[in-house]
Amino acid sequence: MICTTIHDRSGAEVLSLLRQCEMAEIRLDSCIMSPAEMEQCFMSDVPLVATCRISELMARNPSMSVSEAAGRSEDLLVKAIGYGAGYVDVEIEAPKEMSKRVATAARENGTEVIRSFHDFEGTDSAEALKAVVEKCMRHSGAIVKIVTTAQSESDVERVLALYSHFDPSRLIAFCMGETGRMSRLECLRKGAPFTYAAFHGSPEAAPGQWPDREMYRAVYGERRFFGYPGIGVSASDEPCACVIVPSSKSFTQRAVIAASLCDGTSRLHHYSDCGDNASAVSVARSLGACISMDGDTLVVKGPGRAAVSERLACGSSVHVGESGLLTRLMVPLVSVLGKGSATVTGEKTLLGRTLSGVAGIMEKFGVTVSGKDGDCRVPLSVEGNLVPGRTEFSGTDGSQLISGLLMALPLAGRNSSFLVHDPVSIPYMFITVDILRKFGVRISDELIGGDDFMLSEGDWDFCSDILFKIRGGQEYAPAEFNLEGDWSTAANFLVAAAIFGRAELSGLDTGSIQADLSIVDILMEAGASLSQYDGNDGNIYVQRAPLHSFTVDASQCPDLFPVISVLAAFCQGTSRISGVGRLSHKECDRGEAIIQMLRQMGVKAVISGDTLSIEGHSLVQRLLTGNLLKGGMYSSHHDHRMAMALAVASLGADSPVEIDDTGCVSKSCPSFFELFSTLERGPARCNLESDIHD
Repeated sequence: MICTTIHDRSGAEVLSLLRQCEMAEIRLDSCIMSPAEMEQCFMSDVPLVATCRISELMARNPSMSVSEAAGRSEDLLVKAIGYGAGYVDVEIEAPKEMSKRVATAARENGTEVIRSFHDFEGTDSAEALKAVVEKCMRHSGAIVKIVTTAQSESDVERVLALYSHFDPSRLIAFCMGETGRMSRLECLRKGAPFTYAAFHGSPEAAPGQWPDREMYRAVYGERRFFGYPGIGVSASDEPCACVIVPSSKSFTQRAVIAASLCDGTSRLHHYSDCGDNASAVSVARSLGACISMDGDTLVVKGPGRAAVSERLACGSSVHVGESGLLTRLMVPLVSVLGKGSATVTGEKTLLGRTLSGVAGIMEKFGVTVSGKDGDCRVPLSVEGNLVPGRTEFSGTDGSQLISGLLMALPLAGRNSSFLVHDPVSIPYMFITVDILRKFGVRISDELIGGDDFMLSEGDWDFCSDILFKIRGGQEYAPAEFNLEGDWSTAANFLVAAAIFGRAELSGLDTGSIQADLSIVDILMEAGASLSQYDGNDGNIYVQRAPLHSFTVDASQCPDLFPVISVLAAFCQGTSRISGVGRLSHKECDRGEAIIQMLRQMGVKAVISGDTLSIEGHSLVQRLLTGNLLKGGMYSSHHDHRMAMALAVASLGADSPVEIDDTGCVSKSCPSFFELFSTLERGPARCNLESDIHD
């Protein structure tokens, strides 16, 4: 990225100039800003570097001593960190105590420390330069900045050679002076997270600095950016595109089925239509519920348990569309509500998916589940009535059947409990518990783990077992509440904006227990710029920032795998995503589909054991080296998550990406491609929600 140096400006001028930068360095040693202006500045969504040179303070204030200048610099930098600076630049020559205090403040606030070295006289030997980089790394340098003065091309070569010895994503190395001018661009080609330029029409802050608009043209040409028209070339102070995120189908499907089991009317606000949600509505109607729309509110009039049981006569059939979740919810429910024999049918990709673990777990509750030719695939035959009791089983095959048991066992005649060993997708179990609580059903739970779990203060990744205790004889009571926005769909827009532009998303809750809320942590670990105001349900803003490799265990959020694989392709370095074993029984074998997609696009990727490793390069480096992703015809494998990830990847391709089946997104977000196309063209207020028609 291109970081514009803003210096010798008033606070009002700084705030005005920020809107024209994709990234900026604020020179606090020369910009005169009030505390309120500083706060407003560093709360900006634009990635900012706070810099305050001790030598510059002394040059501007001849009577100021070194200690006074250091104290003043420390005060300004710590304030900038507190206000939200993404980066803070501390010269390696700065006093040790000052450096420590700034580094401590940065660590506490999530600010990255740049340790910088400047040589205004010349360029030292290769060994001396490497020693300086190592010193900066030892002294809290998350990023190291090495800037020397080039007297010859060999000086430039020695500085740029540093990229062969150190992680490029953590190094900014170039030369000042006319001889070193091109090195400011070349460092981006080598993989530097960003370089520095002068604001157009302003004096350069250092010899050889490019005007930022000239550098924008050299790097981006006439390229459009996701969510707004362009930067540098076109006006960049247009408002962010705003995406109104549809309701979570994980919440919606559970809520619709629960509402259909009530005796009375429930109102589910902010309902969004999609294939899986429509299937839940269809199932609810087949159980006897009357359903209508009131604006964006789904009104569900449940017939009560007795009427539902009458509907589920012996040999009855329930059609779940293409939804694996609905399948696993309805198997326990038809066995507790029906007459001892039922069939669960489905369509499309669901027919080819093996429902691992279903037959074995249901057998523990006295129910026999079998599919055609003895394979556990839809259509399923469900024989026997659910018998409550105490049991235990492995949770390695997923959370969805467990959610079905949690919904069904409260309706049984006696109390029951079950212990889940090695649980996966834990957040989805607690989405079910949360939904049931809204409908008056109470379930107690206990997470169990070893020392790692205790030390993690309850981190689900370290949980070894979960004990659920369910009181029998409960009844579902009508409820009214808002359906949460869907983090699974939102992740695609967040990633697209983090790599290629910017966006604003509304309708999301950062206090949610949805597993795919993890996308926020993943993006922040990768260096993305995200912000939120007005509490957990305020709009979320995301903007391009320098991205670097990340490591994450995605076992609890398998739906994120396709899009974070695309994210990794644009993060400098090798990213590692574990949890591949959770992907084989989705709409397709997602692990294989992701590898196929990445390799076809020219991205180096390999699966080793349970981990997917992806070698990534920044968007800027890909542009400068001609190493954009390869366009062409791609298969979505009829998987909505793969189709969405391909759309995100297309923004960084060298030619159009054609997808064989885009209609599969109707499963979760029918208007996805329409909205995505709108955001590619520029700013707008976009609504992902669509109406359901009776």
